[in-house]
Amino acid sequence: MARAESARVEPVPGEPAAVIESEDERALCVADYHAGLEAGLGRQGVELPSQSRERREHLLSLCDETSAERVVFLGDLAHAIGGARGAERDELETLFAALDGRASVTVVKGNHDGAIDSLADEVGIEINVTPTDGTTFGNVGLAHGHTWPSREVLECEVVCVGHEHPTVRLEDDVGGSRAERAWLRGRLAPEPFVDHHGEGLAIDGELVVCPAFNDLSGGTWVNVRGQEFLAPFLPDGLAEGEAYLLDGTRLGNYERV
Repeated sequence: MARAESARVEPVPGEPAAVIESEDERALCVADYHAGLEAGLGRQGVELPSQSRERREHLLSLCDETSAERVVFLGDLAHAIGGARGAERDELETLFAALDGRASVTVVKGNHDGAIDSLADEVGIEINVTPTDGTTFGNVGLAHGHTWPSREVLECEVVCVGHEHPTVRLEDDVGGSRAERAWLRGRLAPEPFVDHHGEGLAIDGELVVCPAFNDLSGGTWVNVRGQEFLAPFLPDGLAEGEAYLLDGTRLGNYERV
């Protein structure tokens, strides 16, 4: 990964994606792509037509729009935990082929990506697969969020995680409601991370919880009382957290939306 003194994380307006720009490289970052999700749901008796082509074209259009030199999949690029096969494998191979020569690829390993290393080797395309505790891009830490980020990741100026698929429930004046994907942003609260890693951890940054790229993947309704977070460090690791819709609308404190 490119290293630099600092980096910026800017959501792409209207999209479940962000641009991370360091002094050396510009990256498009998306979380929870979940290739082959429809096939996984089919095995559970839920029949949905594949949206693999639409997902791929959406991602490629964002690459062009943002002039990205690298695509960072912030965990759960794959969907089947035991390893991609059938339609899911086909989707991943086609996606890798479409990105080959267009942008470098980094996969920050998530809990659904157990066999992604071997698949990358088999298709013969160079893909950087990181450990599950994350990596850095300039001074931005990247981790999926299903396990504790490394000390190096946590000491960055900004830490981006996925896994949670944050969603807000919005109600109208006549009692109707809808669910919207959202970003969560706030200060990194050091206490749970120090409890896990021990003393000597220098935390003074921002935490960004990214929305899921795959709009069929469901999520944690962060403003609904009784909903539990999935990440072991949430919600305690997020202080003064605010929710933002994909279009940039600031909703304020996510618990009071």
